[in-house]
Amino acid sequence: MATILVVDDESNIRDVVCFALRKADFTTVEAVDGAQAIELFQQVHPDLVILDVVMPERDGFDVCRELRRDNDTPIVFLTSRDEEVDRIIGFELGGDDYVTKPFSPRELVARVKAVLRRGVSEVDLSTDVFRFANITVDTSRHTVLVESREITLTATEFAMLRTLIEHPGNVYSREQLMQHAYELQRVVSDRTIDSHIRRLRKKLRDAGADVIKTVHGVGFRLAHDVG
Repeated sequence: MATILVVDDESNIRDVVCFALRKADFTTVEAVDGAQAIELFQQVHPDLVILDVVMPERDGFDVCRELRRDNDTPIVFLTSRDEEVDRIIGFELGGDDYVTKPFSPRELVARVKAVLRRGVSEVDLSTDVFRFANITVDTSRHTVLVESREITLTATEFAMLRTLIEHPGNVYSREQLMQHAYELQRVVSDRTIDSHIRRLRKKLRDAGADVIKTVHGVGFRLAHDVG
């Protein structure tokens, strides 16, 4: 059973979230602020973090930035900050989903399940390995290698790369990438998709694989001739 770290300084929010998650057979751990969240994360190693943004002792964006330094554990923001700029910041920092308050506990649980499934191969025990240029994506191990160097991707970034590398000659629109990366049928803005692509492209470039090409007005594809 997956363990979820729920981080929120409002006890009533934590109670509602944890009750809904436990009802769905998840194990929950609670943190009341950002500092405690980081401490518990290191102790518990949860499968997913539900993270408020506005908190004392380090806000949620700061916590996300800290966690993303060396791990790819899925992060779902749960916050009252619903401006588009806040969403973009959350995704730029490596968040996998962004839910605003007030929220439906059932929808939140569905979002958690969908994010967790992004990190699992669609076919159980699949041995599918995809290669393009110097990139190897192993869907059964959920690993990405550039040459022999493993790079860390979030669940959403992995889902997008897998989509692109399965048919590297194809151009995928933002809507198509959204459909592959987001299991629930919901509206995700173009800027959100661009934020994920930007992070994925940077990680690949930093490792020596500059292969994601923007086809202006259409979408994205993998290509050897990216300049």
